[in-house]
Amino acid sequence: MATTRFLSFRNIAVNDLTAGVDEAGRGALAGPVVAAAVVLDPQLDPALFRDSKSIGAGERDRLFKILLDSKSLIGVGVHSHRFVDKLNVLGATMSAMTRAVDRLPMVPLSILIDGNRVPRQLQGLAKAIVKGDATVPEISAASIVAKVTRDRIMTMLDKRFPHYKFAVHKGYATAIHYGALGQWGPCDVHRKTFNLTVQGSLF
Repeated sequence: MATTRFLSFRNIAVNDLTAGVDEAGRGALAGPVVAAAVVLDPQLDPALFRDSKSIGAGERDRLFKILLDSKSLIGVGVHSHRFVDKLNVLGATMSAMTRAVDRLPMVPLSILIDGNRVPRQLQGLAKAIVKGDATVPEISAASIVAKVTRDRIMTMLDKRFPHYKFAVHKGYATAIHYGALGQWGPCDVHRKTFNLTVQGSLF
């Protein structure tokens, strides 16, 4: 069992474990951006976890349940479409990542983040790894938690706004989504600072 060390960072215990951090929804036209931080239960086989984009929804749900049923540490940060519009999508993503780490029971000594940026509040504690979701099991697990959490939010929003088929495309730029935008215009959960029409001609 890892030894816990206490450092003076936000009065939170820092553990000799590694957390992976990833996000979902940064490029979507609607809905929230969601980030997750995961410290894997050492009893789990790290080879189970791969980039959430490379596996189907059923397998993501199965792995999500495995994580929840294990002793893995999980933190989730969510920012709404309104927060994205108010700040900007990059800032909202960095803030959601920081919030996800904040919601872990303790801050791990090592934090590995998918991509090429580290949130300002985590500088000195975290390292960015390009395509880390495909190579680092902790980040892969975080990508699964973020993706499943956000997909479930979008499925709930589909019940409020059935014209847009959010349960199908999860708010991303697809032909179905652009067709609905062309017919109905944006709804309350679309990101108004995004150009919602410019790519429609690509389909």
